Amino acid sequence: MKKRAILALEDGTYFLGYSFGAEGETQGELIFNTSMTGYQEILTDPSYRGQIVVMTYTQMGNYGINAEDIESRDIQVNGFVVKEAFTGYSNWRAKGSLGEYLKERGVVAIEGIDTRALVKRIRERGVIRGVISTVELDPKKAVEKARKVPDISELDLVKEVSTREPYTWSQGDWKLTEGYTDVYNERPLIAVVDFGVKFNILRRLTNEGAKVVVVPPEGAMDFVKREDPNALFLSNGPGDPERVVEGIRLVREFAGKKPIFGICLGCQIIGLALGGKTYKLKFGHHGGNHPVKDLRTGKVEITAQNHNFAIDPDSLPPEVEVTHVNLLDNTVEGIRHREIPVFAVQYHPENSPGPHDSYYLFKEFVEIAKRASL
Repeated sequence: MKKRAILALEDGTYFLGYSFGAEGETQGELIFNTSMTGYQEILTDPSYRGQIVVMTYTQMGNYGINAEDIESRDIQVNGFVVKEAFTGYSNWRAKGSLGEYLKERGVVAIEGIDTRALVKRIRERGVIRGVISTVELDPKKAVEKARKVPDISELDLVKEVSTREPYTWSQGDWKLTEGYTDVYNERPLIAVVDFGVKFNILRRLTNEGAKVVVVPPEGAMDFVKREDPNALFLSNGPGDPERVVEGIRLVREFAGKKPIFGICLGCQIIGLALGGKTYKLKFGHHGGNHPVKDLRTGKVEITAQNHNFAIDPDSLPPEVEVTHVNLLDNTVEGIRHREIPVFAVQYHPENSPGPHDSYYLFKEFVEIAKRASL
């Protein structure tokens, strides 16, 4: 017998379904992701901390779970919502089912609800707070709990997902006969400021020839002054960029002194540090199929995205140009300083899950870092 579960929203809407993860109760901000695959990478992406993820594709779990397709050391989402959780998984790397994985990690999840109706409500209303519960099935009480969920902008989520101590990363790309392989580089040295970094970002930098050291935001300033890396990378991460004051200060201190590249939250931090402003999107960009135009070349890239905030292009000073735009809504997807080597993209060029169209950005950054090391 499947155990009943409820998803209740702050606007009074509720959906009755079935539990397929851990039993209990969870809360967070509901967002939806349009990817058809990559659920394991999505679950372990630190940028989702504080959020309940709704998958728009109808069935999840058909290829199971393995030990390699992870983007951090644990599941990061607050909760998971799907139309159908598939238990009869089939893949040569699979070690278990999606439901078993969620139960082992203590993540509350619900299936068997009308996800189309739910996503439509999020699109119309915007980001909404909610609760998933297997212990409180009374709709009125569950809705009241949803209304008490704190706004994600009030939370310091970066501290929950970033590293506490610096560490060196050497893992490169995955190979069919070997799995992930170690790559040992000496120069250039790139300091990755960890606001919730995905493993595949580190793999891409390593595979392009960089020595990668991951540092916590609070200690990044001292590390850069002490170790003198050749370049700085600002990672993705959760929450409101205006709360990440350590990152903003770091960019202002070293812009023009060292090459700097940022992705996702790192892009927003760079935008703020260079004088721009950010704002919260109505329901965010989350999926592996967003078309982005490079304004410098005219080429269109299909990109993976996961962000709730964006840079206001009208707030940017003249020395900062917009380099990429989202063709779905014309929001900013990339910026670059016109005079010094500081640039960033809002989307995820490392894929995982997603296409490989934007790998060139890592090659470009590592080449800039190499020249700075000479």
